[in-house]
Amino acid sequence: MTIHEFGNVNKKTVVLIHPSLVMWDYFEYVVPLLEKKYHLVIPALPGYDPDVKSDYTSVEQIAHDMEDWIIANNGGEADCVYGCSMGGSIVVRMLADDRIKIRCAVIDGGITPYQLPRIITRFIAVRDFLMIYLGRLGGARLLEKAFSADEYSEDDLAYIEKVLRMISPKTIWRTFDSCNNYAMPEQSETSCKRIEYWLADAEIRARRLDIRYIRKAFPQTVFRKVNDLGHGGLAVLRPEAFAKGIDSLTFSKYHN
Repeated sequence: MTIHEFGNVNKKTVVLIHPSLVMWDYFEYVVPLLEKKYHLVIPALPGYDPDVKSDYTSVEQIAHDMEDWIIANNGGEADCVYGCSMGGSIVVRMLADDRIKIRCAVIDGGITPYQLPRIITRFIAVRDFLMIYLGRLGGARLLEKAFSADEYSEDDLAYIEKVLRMISPKTIWRTFDSCNNYAMPEQSETSCKRIEYWLADAEIRARRLDIRYIRKAFPQTVFRKVNDLGHGGLAVLRPEAFAKGIDSLTFSKYHN
């Protein structure tokens, strides 16, 4: 897992964890807005790393690896840890692990473990795998229609097709299987005082079970809705709003 860093001279550290079907440069529009204020830490997750040929591992393994890196390289502390969708799953697990000091966290449309019988979760994983695998054959336009409420440019769609060609079938399978079924402690306690769950208005219905799970696991969570946007669209389509959201947390009373 390659770690990309920007603004290393800055005191406050912000970790940005990307969603599935994109690479670490998913954050390319927000990096210029944040690197002058923060030390940005952006991992290229296994299976999605263009510099290292690999397959996706699991939410639990990646969370542990990120915690190890922060302990070894940043004194075991992070001012803000943000994750979108798949990345949000990793943030959820990091909060539950509570191995590092996270001053604030953002779970953006994050996926929580299904509370369903195993046979049903197998069926869902197979369905999701087939949708993405067919997207490799039918192109990014098919995926846009299936998963997103946003309109993307031809360049954006070409980027998605590039990622689809790069990732392996094993990565596709493990991504969805792990995000839907990762293990959590029976009692999810975290020392993080400020957690926000961001969600787009177009995904409220799709995230209803995730919202219920987060409310139970982390009752201190504040929920924030973003209007006129689809799942995972904030960093790409509204980078200025994304940056303001990070600023509002990292410069809050929780950092005094």
